[in-house]
Amino acid sequence: MTDRIRKVLRAHKDARVFLSTVSGVASTKKEMISYFDRMTDVDIITTKSFQVLPNPGNREPVICQTGAGNFGNSVGLRNPGLEAVLPEIAELRKKGLCKLLNVSLSASSPQDFITLIRAFDSYADSVELNFSCPHAAAGFGASIGSDITTATEYVRQIRAAFPEQQSALIIKLTPNVDNIGQIARSLIEAGADGIAAINTAGPLRYTLEGTDIPILNNSLGGKGGASGRWVFSRAIECIKEIRQAVGDEAFILGMGGVCTAENVRDMIAAGADAVGLGSVFGTVRQQDWPLFISSVKEEAEALLEGRGADRKAESLLSEENRMEYRAHKVLSVLQHSPEMLILTLDGSLDCRSGEFAFLFVPGIGEKPFSVAHNSPLTFLIRKRGYFTSQMFSLKEGNTVYVRGLYGKSIQPPPADCDVLVIAGGSGVAVVPSLCRLIDDPSRIDILVGTSASAQGCDGKALFEDYLKEHSSSYTVIPDDGKPGRVLDSIAEHAEGKKKLRAYLVGPEKFMAAAAGILARCGVEDCDIYLSLERSTLCGIGLCGECVCGDRLTCQWGTFQSYEYILSAAPQLLE
Repeated sequence: MTDRIRKVLRAHKDARVFLSTVSGVASTKKEMISYFDRMTDVDIITTKSFQVLPNPGNREPVICQTGAGNFGNSVGLRNPGLEAVLPEIAELRKKGLCKLLNVSLSASSPQDFITLIRAFDSYADSVELNFSCPHAAAGFGASIGSDITTATEYVRQIRAAFPEQQSALIIKLTPNVDNIGQIARSLIEAGADGIAAINTAGPLRYTLEGTDIPILNNSLGGKGGASGRWVFSRAIECIKEIRQAVGDEAFILGMGGVCTAENVRDMIAAGADAVGLGSVFGTVRQQDWPLFISSVKEEAEALLEGRGADRKAESLLSEENRMEYRAHKVLSVLQHSPEMLILTLDGSLDCRSGEFAFLFVPGIGEKPFSVAHNSPLTFLIRKRGYFTSQMFSLKEGNTVYVRGLYGKSIQPPPADCDVLVIAGGSGVAVVPSLCRLIDDPSRIDILVGTSASAQGCDGKALFEDYLKEHSSSYTVIPDDGKPGRVLDSIAEHAEGKKKLRAYLVGPEKFMAAAAGILARCGVEDCDIYLSLERSTLCGIGLCGECVCGDRLTCQWGTFQSYEYILSAAPQLLE
């Protein structure tokens, strides 16, 4: 065990407050690990569960919300595998981490756990073995931790094979047993340094409100783990039982529904040396995470010392169900080209530039999309994978579910700015909302690059009539065998402008090239905005997937300035 982690031992006896992130939530990518290290007052940063080989996990939806602060999930241990992630962890350690790093690991055999521990040992302060995931494949997660004999034998074999391990060995347990204290004691006696508990409860089956239609997309019939406020009481029971069973010397990382300073106090009083914050990040804006974490810590310390707390942290919690689905009927399915579909639904959504929504078709999946038109609700869908291909089979009258909005709308440009919009491919879906952002169409100049396959059967480009009507200049430039030919026309549209605000939408390489041209034309970096439609699983900050620098685009908005990207995420422009 490293000296760095020894400082946390017996913290429950001294009523000291140490906070941690938890596996699979928020601190899931290297950029977010760096964010929590630099920007917040957490003491321990826990990674997502890594496996030897890549695991694609389950198809979306993999996260749902049942009410204020209550969630279900079935990610399926999705991860990029050891070979991809080890260099990233090594890079983080080389650059220097101030906080303790707890690397979560998942495997279905002692041998694979040993391989993983050996790989991460020199970079981690602790390794947390996932003996607890309730919706993992057979042989993983709770199928290990639910059986005291199996779990104990795993720890014994690991200790025997790698006695020189320097990082602390922590085992994460499931609450879905009636002998968690016994199991914990047996694992400590077998050589584990500590216990993490609890993982999600359940699994439970989650359905759309008023129906029997499952939300989560997996082989368990829509069942998934339960996390958030509704599992807190069970978490407290488990921590008390574990502490009573293992004594005061073993380390305990307690978690499960912790949302307030009072929850942290109760978890420490139950026997936790450090307290994990997880699902609560889905109820607090990322912009407020640093304040929330520092406030929780300060208020919990005050409560443990018998002083009053000002409850600032609690005021930052949202009581809204931001993942609620709304049913919409399909009004029309227009196949604009072999690869492009215009899907029109009944109803409306007040979507602004920088925001997006999710489309969900039960049994098929879910993906995020920009909203092309707010009323009737219109989406542009490009055929890319299984879900988008299946959308081409929709018929008039079918039901599609929508959730959102997510992201953050951008502010209109200054009144003295000319506006240049440059779109490539399916990025044109964002352009109508940009037109709605600006009151005066005479200020808007639109450049659209298209491939031959993107031309409609009527010979028109996507949304051509609307964009002509809402701009002073609208130019479509076909690739004609040269991908991104529209880039050659940027300079003539940008040069000579006194003040220009540019908005770029399309593939990231396309936007990077366009931004470089604009900068060389004298456009200020702070006046160039790129639409970064990063992959996301949740839209509310839990999954950490849509990271751009130290921002999640589901929180900060899809439009980010070239200035910010150059300073915080230059790799996106390579």
